[in-house]
Order: sequence, then structure tokens, then C-alpha cells
Amino acid sequence: MTLATLKDVLTPAYTLGYAVGGLVTLGWEDMRAYVAAAEAENAPVILQAGPSCREHTPLPVLGKMFRHLADSATVPVVAHLDHGYTFEDCQIALDSGFTSLMFDGSRKALQQNIDETAAIAEMAHAAGISCEGEIGFVGYSGGEGSNGTDPAEAAQFAKESGVDAMAISVGNVHLQENKEGGLDEDRIRQIDAMTDVPLVIHGGSGVPVEQRTRLARETSICKFNIGTELRMAFGNALRDAVTRDPSRFDRVTILKETHDPVEAAARAVIRAFGAPPQG
Repeated sequence: MTLATLKDVLTPAYTLGYAVGGLVTLGWEDMRAYVAAAEAENAPVILQAGPSCREHTPLPVLGKMFRHLADSATVPVVAHLDHGYTFEDCQIALDSGFTSLMFDGSRKALQQNIDETAAIAEMAHAAGISCEGEIGFVGYSGGEGSNGTDPAEAAQFAKESGVDAMAISVGNVHLQENKEGGLDEDRIRQIDAMTDVPLVIHGGSGVPVEQRTRLARETSICKFNIGTELRMAFGNALRDAVTRDPSRFDRVTILKETHDPVEAAARAVIRAFGAPPQG
């Protein structure tokens, strides 16, 4: 078994200067392809169950799926709750076998965010697993705007919340389909100078690949969440499989044809983070 906590995979990344992919899952087909990609690249991987995934599949089922994949993997696999909005979300994930809890209190006032995140971190650490928090709000493409992370608030949050990793808002946007944007490197370096915790970029699909690679090497950013570009790879592969033969109706046959394209896309994502060979 290579089931790992978030701290297990981010501590060496922080020390050696690389990042680990937090790959956003929606179902069995993509999570299986992500683990295959990680094994092919001999790199760790973080399987993430976000809100849309949890709407489709209950957390207790997702926990078993993640752990099943980790059981047979040869590289570290983290079972990560992404954007848990309540203590109950996080408690259910912990009880379901997740090894990392991300509590999102980023819409709340600073002290409330610190207090509630600290309670989640305490619960996680008591169970021997990890906790990620968020300071500053990362907006959504076509939706809510961002509220950039204040470096001084980040320093206070990192010190008082007890998190193992801290997500920041530095020009990143959720659900962005192109890579025309980029991160605010001055703000990142200010936050980096005032904290000593691994940093996380949500909405990583919109970040140019060159910038991902360089910031993983040069800063404390140790985790990039990647969802949209992998969902696009899955959707394109599924569309091709369906339209290639309109007479087919067996979904297992059709879904199998998404595996190789999604694995290839995930391999490219993982490779760019620069993790050294595992083991």
C-alpha cells in the first residue's frame, strides 16, 4: 500500500524544490488514469474529491475508491478532500478513509477562518492525517471574483491555524480553460518570505506550464490543483468515442477509450512539476 498523507508528499517537495499535482477527480475513469499516469512518471499524486464530485458520488464511496487505487499503486497516493466547507464535510471524509482534509473558510473573516481551520487541523492531526487551509479567496472564471491574499494575513494564518499546506490567491482562477493569465510572482514571494509552510495554487489549469515548473522549483509552492484541463481531455476523448460509432451504446466500452488520452494528459501535467523518481 502506498496510501500517503498530504504532509508525506509535500514535505520532500518543499525541501527539494518541486510540486505535486492535486488532480481533481469526477469519477472512476479519471482517477484510475491519474494513478496510472503517476506510476508511469514514477511520481506522487494527490487524488482530489471536490464539491461537484461529491454531489455525484458520496464520500464513503470515494474514500474506498481512492484507497483501492492506493493499495495497488507503487507511488504515494493521497486521498484528499478538496473544498470542504463545513466541519461535518471534513468529519465524514476522515471517517471515510481520506488522508487529507482541505477546509475552505476563505469567504469568512480572517479570525473566523483561522479558528475554524484550526479546529479541522486539530481533528486531522489527532487522526494522523493532514490539513490544508485557504487564505484569500480564489474566484471562478465567469463567476465570483478573487480576493487576493494579503501577505501579513497569510503569515498570521499559517502560524495560528496549524495547517500542513496553505492555499493562496495570487491571480489564479478556478475553471479557467486557457493559460493566458499568470500568477502574481511579487505577491507570491512576499508570502513566501513571511511563511514557512508549503503553498498551494488552486485553479492551476490557467497557469502557464513554464510558470508552474519554475515556481515549483524556485518558491514554496508545492501543490498545484489541476482540474479543468484534465476534464477537457476526458470530454474530448469521450466525445470522440461516442461519435466515432453512433451505434454503440455500451458505456463500459465507450468509457474505456477515455483512459489513454486522460493518462497522457495527466502524465504531461505531473512531469512539469519536476518530482524526482520515487523510491
